[in-house]
Amino acid sequence: MPLVSGASVWQWRQQAQQQAIAHQIDPGEVDWVLLAVSDMDRLTLRLGIAHRPVTLTLPLGELAQRWQRRVQERSPVQYVTGSAPWRQFDLAVSPAVLIPRPETERLIDIVSEATQDRGDLQQGIWADLGTGSGAIALGLAAALPEAQILAVDRSPEALAIARQNAQTYSFERIQFLQGSWFNPLSPWRGQLSGMVSNPPYIPTALLPGLDPEVQHDPALALDGGDDGLTAIRVLVAQAPEYLLPGGLWLVETMQGQPGAVAALLSQGPYRDIHVFADLAGIDRFVLAQRR
Repeated sequence: MPLVSGASVWQWRQQAQQQAIAHQIDPGEVDWVLLAVSDMDRLTLRLGIAHRPVTLTLPLGELAQRWQRRVQERSPVQYVTGSAPWRQFDLAVSPAVLIPRPETERLIDIVSEATQDRGDLQQGIWADLGTGSGAIALGLAAALPEAQILAVDRSPEALAIARQNAQTYSFERIQFLQGSWFNPLSPWRGQLSGMVSNPPYIPTALLPGLDPEVQHDPALALDGGDDGLTAIRVLVAQAPEYLLPGGLWLVETMQGQPGAVAALLSQGPYRDIHVFADLAGIDRFVLAQRR
């Protein structure tokens, strides 16, 4: 890893903070970045100690380039650091994957609550469809230590990041499969204890109006078609072929969509359909059981 003079890092820090202020970005992000990509600690930053060399995880020039994309193009700060905190993990991320956000952590909490008295589900086979960074797959592996986890994504670049994250946390139980939704899961037809997904659910027409930072996420992970429910319809229609009776179906949705998703589920072989709120109290998650 590059060893850089403290004076050089300090000079970059001051310039980056000035750029942040000029572009109406919280200047505190600069220190958050330095804590993530260097061996500096908060005390060093607070005291302004610049006399010792600093170890970085990437060359200072590359860090400066990534920061320029942050201020000029509103690239998410997680792409500057190459990492995103999520639950107990610090996950590697890149522009190839959707940045895992705190709201999605609720999916793992719902699974934990729903399987609390279901030993059969706790020890079964679970699928994370559209795994991206692997966040949900890792969350499932941590919450269900006796379960087998299957993580599916269409993107080979995303799967490479997900595999890296699984290796970092020694989750050998996670098996990664490339393909669209249930297509790679034919060997497990009728055997899944549960499927979890944070699918693309934003209506196509709304994509141009998203926050600039969100627009940097892969379009494949955002675009949910005309009404935002294209992928969710696939998950509703195909899941019964793969779930065990009593198996769980759980997805994240956009605000305002849970009612429509629940209605779709009510027309299929599902029961015990429930809607759950996110951290802000907004209904965002839909859970059902296969009859």
